[in-house]
Amino acid sequence: MPIDRAGLSEFLVRRRSALQPEDVGLHRGPRRRTEGLRREEVALLAHMSTDYYARLERGTGPHPSEQMIASIAQGLHLSVDERDHLFQLAGHRPPARGASSDHISPGLLRILDRLQDTPAEIVTELGETLRQTPLGVALTGETTRFSGPFRSIGFRWFADPASRRLYAESDHEFLSRLWVSGLREVMTRRGPGSRAARYVEQLLPLSEEFRALWERHEVGIRPQVGKNFVHPELGALELSCQTLIDPVQSHALLVYTAVPGSESDEKLRLLSVIGAHPFA
Repeated sequence: MPIDRAGLSEFLVRRRSALQPEDVGLHRGPRRRTEGLRREEVALLAHMSTDYYARLERGTGPHPSEQMIASIAQGLHLSVDERDHLFQLAGHRPPARGASSDHISPGLLRILDRLQDTPAEIVTELGETLRQTPLGVALTGETTRFSGPFRSIGFRWFADPASRRLYAESDHEFLSRLWVSGLREVMTRRGPGSRAARYVEQLLPLSEEFRALWERHEVGIRPQVGKNFVHPELGALELSCQTLIDPVQSHALLVYTAVPGSESDEKLRLLSVIGAHPFA
């Protein structure tokens, strides 16, 4: 499929001019006169250089990779239909839709962008973190940094014992059952060739605990509203987790809050001062 440079250029310019800084979680300066986003702002959101993005808009840049187009689509808060159109303009086949897609819906992103003073994250049905707020990173570490099966918190739980240190030891038994139950449900729903099925194949020979729990065939275990975190600097935090589901993409927005005036509430305020901790 050939790239349509003129069409790609026009579409990028149009989408950039239709967005305002507050639409994507950026601050609007008091003297701002620019209509829409600046090129450097889109480049920042898409994790690429301003020069590279500018050349794409001018129609003089290199043929962008699928990864680059996916980053631009997410940075511009495109809908799934708009994302697919962008891929086709760039000469690529659009990626899969639904649960196997990492593309976050614009609506879910807009909500996350307005939660910058709250720990929050967007995850897939397999517990793979797609996006975090700054306080989300401060609370749990930068969980978007993982790759392969280690992107999934359920996989890390059994493959990397160090990942359990973030949670109160009294909750470990329940969380083990939760991750296995959830993985079984997703594998059944998505089929034998799914990512969930591959995770199961890798975990069975890797973890005796996983094998024992898998043989129970437990399903229907649901997360508790209360979450007991153990932060490396602040210690124990008792938080509530509220969940908003995107049924189309099977993504979940998780928002963590504390009871006002509680010790955990005070610790959350300190998180904004401490910032991200280099979690092991």
